Amino acid sequence: MISLIFSSIEFLLWFLPVFLIAYGITPCKYRNLTLLAGSMIFYAMGDAGNLPLLMLSILCNYFVGIHLTKRSPKTLWRKRLLLLLALGINLGVLLWFKDWSGAEVLPLGISFYTFQILSYLIDVYRGEVSREYSFPKFATYVIMFPKLISGPITRYGEVADSLTDRSFTVQGLEDGMKLFILGLAAKVLLADRVGILWHEVQVTGFESISTPLAWLAAIAYSMKIYFDFWGYSLMAMGLGRMLGIELPANFRRPYMARSVRDFYRRWHMTLGQWFCRYVYIPLGGSRCGEFRTIFNLLVVWMLTAFWHGASWNFFCWGGLLWICIVLERQLGRLKFVHKMKVLPHIYLWLIIPMSWMCFAITDLTQLQVYLDKMLWLVPGISGGYEDAGKALGTYGGLLIVSGLACTPAIEKLYHKWQDKLPVKVLLAVLFWYCVWKLQLEGNNPFMYFSF
Repeated sequence: MISLIFSSIEFLLWFLPVFLIAYGITPCKYRNLTLLAGSMIFYAMGDAGNLPLLMLSILCNYFVGIHLTKRSPKTLWRKRLLLLLALGINLGVLLWFKDWSGAEVLPLGISFYTFQILSYLIDVYRGEVSREYSFPKFATYVIMFPKLISGPITRYGEVADSLTDRSFTVQGLEDGMKLFILGLAAKVLLADRVGILWHEVQVTGFESISTPLAWLAAIAYSMKIYFDFWGYSLMAMGLGRMLGIELPANFRRPYMARSVRDFYRRWHMTLGQWFCRYVYIPLGGSRCGEFRTIFNLLVVWMLTAFWHGASWNFFCWGGLLWICIVLERQLGRLKFVHKMKVLPHIYLWLIIPMSWMCFAITDLTQLQVYLDKMLWLVPGISGGYEDAGKALGTYGGLLIVSGLACTPAIEKLYHKWQDKLPVKVLLAVLFWYCVWKLQLEGNNPFMYFSF
């Protein structure tokens, strides 16, 4: 079975060119069908066994959506009951695969497409979007391959117009290809390369590394997960733009944030917005007093942790972030905190790599060992930092480039020069260089494929 991830030779040199040709020659009114068929092929080549589950979910929720619109006070309780039943079944299926089934590998994209279906049902019930009578259009919304596997989590109202009327143009194709190449380079040349340092530390064993190396590896993992997921999101946006569909941005320079709260307003934004819109605000948000707000934040972060997985390390990750956000809310009441310029950034750059270790290390015993290393709590590590020096010599340049790519500098330069011929040539060279690296070394799956 071939998994057609975006950073694979099969996708880049076979599936995408063939699909774009077929899509381009299809009459406008039938392009949803072409996109639907192409997306089903894309999914089947990665997880054919679970394609019937996906299509059954789409079919059932399509009919639920048809009957969800509020009509009169007399039928309101029926609509509410239908909504609760549909939400329960969708979440039950997700819980079954995440926790109860014991499956080592989840159906591809189940967390993402389930949340998109839930948002559609809730928005239809609320009257915020019209129910979709066209099954091909609804199915295309759920299964379109640019966002199917790892998002962005897109509300139906954000793409409904594009599913009805969109243009397939040379300019859109060019703009989309530029975004796609930037995402491909972020994945292949940054995420995959800097992630080798984290892999080497895992192989060495956490007990055998020094504190400086523990921090270097944590920073490397932080860069790996960022450029891996950001790279995928850029590729998804690029693919959408090629097809005439504008997908929402998922990242906004998170490592330039000044707090954990701000970081997660910039990181995986569509997931954060989903929890805010469908969990946090319905619970009362910040409108019901400080104690209730803290409780609402706890619910959101525990659900966010569970969305990523049922392992205890994810709850440690969510709990740590919740504690940080609660403390930031209290400290934010102090006037002098707002006058600080550099200190909030340093705080963020210390706490985020530590939190990612809670995310990355599933064994709690090993997690404790690693955090002890980072916090200098393990006896007998006052010297012997040669491992960190060696790692810095090998990966120092790559870490510097990765850090620079987290700032607005490169993005601003790109936006200024993106239409110039030298930049277009550079992007073409980057594309074929990435293809050569993939051919030489193979591809690594996107980290969020497992969620």
